[in-house]
Amino acid sequence: MAHFSRLPVLAVAACALLALAPPVEWALAQQITVVKKRAAKKKPAPKETKNEEQERTPFSAEEDEAAAIPGIADARAWGDSATDFARLLPQASGPWLAISGGGADGAYGAGVLAGWTESGSRPEFAAVTGSSIGALIAPFAFLGPRHDDDIRKNFTTISAADIFEDRQTSDSLFDYWPLRRQIEQQISPNLLAEIAAEHARGRRLFVATTNLDAGRRVIWNMGAIAARGDDKSLKLFRDVLLASSSIPGFFSPVRIEVDSNGKRFVEIHGDGTLTTPFFALPESMLSASFPAGPPFTQLYVIVNSKLDPEFKMPDHNIPGVLGRSIGVALTSALRSEVALVYAGAQRHGIALRIAHVDPSFIYPSRGPFDGKYMQALYEFGLAAGRKGTAFGDSLPNLSLRGHNVQ
Repeated sequence: MAHFSRLPVLAVAACALLALAPPVEWALAQQITVVKKRAAKKKPAPKETKNEEQERTPFSAEEDEAAAIPGIADARAWGDSATDFARLLPQASGPWLAISGGGADGAYGAGVLAGWTESGSRPEFAAVTGSSIGALIAPFAFLGPRHDDDIRKNFTTISAADIFEDRQTSDSLFDYWPLRRQIEQQISPNLLAEIAAEHARGRRLFVATTNLDAGRRVIWNMGAIAARGDDKSLKLFRDVLLASSSIPGFFSPVRIEVDSNGKRFVEIHGDGTLTTPFFALPESMLSASFPAGPPFTQLYVIVNSKLDPEFKMPDHNIPGVLGRSIGVALTSALRSEVALVYAGAQRHGIALRIAHVDPSFIYPSRGPFDGKYMQALYEFGLAAGRKGTAFGDSLPNLSLRGHNVQ
């Protein structure tokens, strides 16, 4: 991965690292630190295109409800609709894997996957889903163990300058052109061809974004997009990954053109964790009233975070309070989703296995994108995956008191 020049940045720590070249995502959740770096000669940012500056054509909720990607009928579905999502279900049978957001803590999931491979017990998944950082890990996890080293390298070779530039745009505090460039380098036509081949076998790769116009979760059928096999599908694939990791306000939302009964307009999509910390199924498909039941009997979930509340005194300023507040909200959403999925699994007899960062992992982070911290967390996940202790079959401790209160 290319290394960009050092820039003065507002570095949104801990949640910021991703699997490709993770963005500063919700992990501002853990802290927001002003990092002053000596300015160096830097590559010029790409100029904004006229298309990006144009005002959008107005559209209604009804038109957005019916909107689709031109030329790719099954490119996506509403993630809160069982009927709509059912169109995208895999033809292959087997366990599913869901990968959560979590920013820099995605190093844990990368380690778990590699250790799982070494243990010899890692299955081939009928479907892999990802949200935010999980979206950036998911394509490589979907393609299997031969890409484990790609994930590992991408968690240990980047810095803040590889992700964003401290330059305000018309709709964000920072410019994520370095991240976009990283995604372009990582998601190649050859990688898309690999994903399309697996899609043809009946397997599915899903990525979650938030449609900011509708305020709803969208699930993208990445294999169907890859199967189109042209430049437009390559751009859309990359755009979806970027959108899933774009913190509203901090990073620009991603513009995606759609068609609704002959009317063309542009939606804007942002961070998947706004509407789903991780995605297994639309909630109604886990309810007792859903007639068909879930489409799997085994579900593995990698939670790239601790689930326990952690004591921390935030700095008494806007970045400190905002970062701490978002961190608390993110952890709460993760815990709620775990509890909901666990209840659904119990109801339908699904074998649910959940991996999350154990409270015993304690390693100091010196700031955003701390390579030593990420390496330690990767090794922690690697050891757990190798020993077969990463995934538990019982509900993790979700007490609001956590482990740090006696």
